[in-house]
Amino acid sequence: MGTCYVVGAGEFTARGFEPGPEDFVIAADGGWNALASLGVNPQLLVGDFDSLTGAPPTGIAVERLPVEKDDTDTGAALKRGWRLGYRAFALYGCGGGRVDHLLANLQCLARLSALGATARLAARDYDAYAVTDGTLRLPLCPAGTVVSVFCHGAPARGVTLTGLRYPLSGATLTPDHPLGVSNEVLSSREAATVRVEHGTLLVVHQIPPCNPSPDAVR
Repeated sequence: MGTCYVVGAGEFTARGFEPGPEDFVIAADGGWNALASLGVNPQLLVGDFDSLTGAPPTGIAVERLPVEKDDTDTGAALKRGWRLGYRAFALYGCGGGRVDHLLANLQCLARLSALGATARLAARDYDAYAVTDGTLRLPLCPAGTVVSVFCHGAPARGVTLTGLRYPLSGATLTPDHPLGVSNEVLSSREAATVRVEHGTLLVVHQIPPCNPSPDAVR
């Protein structure tokens, strides 16, 4: 299958936003506003509509959520994409604005990774990824591009970083010590990699990144 694009109500960047015929686009509540400005019609609108400008549009499928619920609108949209069978996700409008929603979206990245999906969160100044028990190959980018690696949840063991100024080999990262912050890509000709044998890592790749392939996490 293709990629499930989920567009939230936060600051939108169009970098790499190129859904094709095999892809599925879900607007999470006010994410509809950004899509409407681009002239893009999602296949589905999900939300409680507290951030939507105007009334819900007609002509597309709408899934109205209660205001009091256990998921954010973005989290509910991601679960909907998962139930539809998608295992590659791209999150837009999910990286700026309220810090609590940003943290929630990063948790969603980690959850998708733990389930075996691949996902990228595209924000104005960075792309964010999660990798669980595997390897993330970052897209080629200029030397000096900042890459930060954080442990999510339980200690991440067997962490190996290659192609970065400060490499690691078989290290353990913990959620209370930001050892992996502010690393740098060494070469524009060699892809940097982040590997973890056991656990989940969140990876923040500053602009300018190239657009990754959907199977960047292996």
